[in-house]
Amino acid sequence: MIATRRSPLALWQAGEVQRRLQAGGRSVRLSLVTTTGDRILDRALDKVGGKGLFLKEIEQALLQGDADLAVHSLKDVPMVLPAGFTLAAVLAREDPRDALVARDGQVLAELPAGARIGTSSLRRAMMLRRMRPDLQISFIRGNVEGRLARLASGEFAAIVLALAGLRRLGLEQRVTEVFDVSRMLPAVGQGAIAIETRSGRSDLQEILAPMNDRATELCVSAERAVGRHMDAGCSQPFAAFARLSAGVMQLEAAHQGAGDAEPVFASASAPVSQVEQALRLGEEVAARLREA
Repeated sequence: MIATRRSPLALWQAGEVQRRLQAGGRSVRLSLVTTTGDRILDRALDKVGGKGLFLKEIEQALLQGDADLAVHSLKDVPMVLPAGFTLAAVLAREDPRDALVARDGQVLAELPAGARIGTSSLRRAMMLRRMRPDLQISFIRGNVEGRLARLASGEFAAIVLALAGLRRLGLEQRVTEVFDVSRMLPAVGQGAIAIETRSGRSDLQEILAPMNDRATELCVSAERAVGRHMDAGCSQPFAAFARLSAGVMQLEAAHQGAGDAEPVFASASAPVSQVEQALRLGEEVAARLREA
C-alpha cells in the first residue's frame, strides 16, 4: 500500500512508483491522505509549521500499518526526518529548474513594472527580486491546476512553478520561460521523487533498491546536508543544487537572513562517489555560507 496526498501531481508520482512495482509482478494500491498542509491554503508554510505539514498524516499511516510506503516530492520533505522513518529510494531526477507561466505569454523581462507575480516560495521570491525588484511578489498556494486557474482569472500576471511538476502533468506547453539555475537556484531536491518507509523495513528496501538512482541520491544528499547544517526550512529563503559530472560534484547554495539582508551564495566541488563524501561537501558549503 502506497500512502500519497490527493493532488493530481502527488497521484501522478505515486502512480509512477505503483506502475514500476506492478511491472515487477506486485499488487499495489494507493491510500489517499489529506494532510494538514493540503487543508491550510490561505497562509504561507512558514506561518503554520513548515514542510512537515505535508508528511504528518502520511507518516501516521505508515506507523499504524495502514500503508507500507509513502511517495513525496523530495523538495517537500523536511531536512531531518522524524525518528523511525527513512528515505528508502530516490528516483532519477526530472529537470530541476523553475518555470514562468505568464498570462499573456511574456518572459520575465517583458512583464511591466509593478506586475503581480505569484509564488508560495520564499526562495523564488528572493531570486525574482534579484532579477526584477520592480515586480510585486504575491503569495499563492494550492495545487498546480488551482494556481493556473487563479492566473487565468487575472489575479496574477504570472506565476512561477517547478518545471518538473508541469511536465508530469502534461502542462509544459503553458511555460513561457524556463529559468536557468544560474538565475534561479532550485530548491533542495527539486524534481526528485522520494520513497519513505519506516526504518528497519529491510524487506521493502530490497524491493525498492532497483528504483534508486545513484547519481540523484548523491546530489540530493549533498543538498539536504547543506540544509540541515543551515537549519533550513520554510522560514527563510534557501536554495541548494548539486550536479555530478565525471565523478566530480559541483554544489551551490544560497541563503537570505532575516529582514532585507542581501542573499549570500557559496559553492564548492569535490570528487564524490559515496554518500559520505556528498555529506561532507554539503557541510563545507554550509560553512562557507555561514562565513559569508
